[in-house]
Amino acid sequence: MVDSQRKGRIIFHIDMNSFYASVEMAYDPSLRGKPLAISGNAKERKGIVVTCSYEARALGVKPPMPLWEAKRLCPGLIVRTPNFDRYRSSSQEMFTILREYSDLVEPVSIDEGYIDLTHTPYAEHAVKTAHDIQTRLVEELMLPSSIGIAPNKFLAKMASNWKKPMGITILRKRDVPNMLWPLPAGDMHGVGQKTADKLKKVGIHTIEDLAKANEYTLKELLGINGPRLKQKANGEHVGIVDPERIYEFKSVGNSSTLPHDSDDSDELVTLIDKLSQSVSARLRRKEVMANRLLIMIRYASWKNITRSVMLTNPTDRKEDIFEAAKQLFLKHWNDQPVRLLGVTGTDLVERKAAVKQLDLFSYTEDAKEEPLQTILDGLKEKYGKPLVQRGITIKEKESKTSGTSFNKDFFQDERGND
Repeated sequence: MVDSQRKGRIIFHIDMNSFYASVEMAYDPSLRGKPLAISGNAKERKGIVVTCSYEARALGVKPPMPLWEAKRLCPGLIVRTPNFDRYRSSSQEMFTILREYSDLVEPVSIDEGYIDLTHTPYAEHAVKTAHDIQTRLVEELMLPSSIGIAPNKFLAKMASNWKKPMGITILRKRDVPNMLWPLPAGDMHGVGQKTADKLKKVGIHTIEDLAKANEYTLKELLGINGPRLKQKANGEHVGIVDPERIYEFKSVGNSSTLPHDSDDSDELVTLIDKLSQSVSARLRRKEVMANRLLIMIRYASWKNITRSVMLTNPTDRKEDIFEAAKQLFLKHWNDQPVRLLGVTGTDLVERKAAVKQLDLFSYTEDAKEEPLQTILDGLKEKYGKPLVQRGITIKEKESKTSGTSFNKDFFQDERGND
């Protein structure tokens, strides 16, 4: 029964096109058909393009380009600052429409999700249904989308990327050799830049190379994820569309018991540093980033306390994790001897999702490590207080989520309103 379900499944992946920019156009129709960019600091040259309309992309504008460069390429560029309340509202309306077609709707981020239509009346008319959904999203919400149709989630995700904007693409397993195999391995969903670099070192450059690679070599190189990627490269994926997945509490953490009860702050902070390094390494291996950081303190009396903080940006950097963990510890430690310390990153998002259509905060931080900083007159001058303060204001005022990846709180709110 399971095999027949897998073979006969009809999965859609719906991906909204230039979501932030499209939402702004929906709220202000005068913006339609014009080059539009969303930027955290629209009035100054220090801003970064968060996302932009296809009209702007046609003129060479693309995120995370410095705003001054975008305006040089497109002097008529219209710039708006992010409005996350507006984006969340449009996202909720989008998912409400999707749920009219199936109970099996799995949100992935603010602008994308999966639908399983296998056991619905729409299964026999998949392409027509895709057109209907696409049309409704435009007519009711004025939002364009691309839809991938496939027998599993992985192929549906790859298919939705095939044609943008307003594309509908069918990708069957038998189409994989012709459609997917010629693509670079780095274009494959689930393969981040670090993984792609590792694959290149062993001569795997295309998805076809990955599909035909030795499974033991892949496992040696990438651990358990290696064979899984090989399966996907061959068009195989057994993951189900799970409406509850977004509510799952995901975390990466590490803890350590001290060889003796300690009230030495230097010793304890040094341990937090080591734990932060471990958490960072594991986040990077899993190619995810944490939105929230949690520490646990177990005293010699066996009393446990946990404290957490929402991070400014999704991060996998050891420096960010250590600084947040250290501040939490110093704030909440009562100076009593400690037996165990733990550091955990939670509210995880895929790294690709975190950088796909980031809010201005994430772009600010990521841009620090890009060659962009050599163009500008020093990091602080280009990403200094005006931009950072602007981001903090938005974060405190509106955000229950960073960038396009929803955290659990947002979906709990949505679930409570059903």
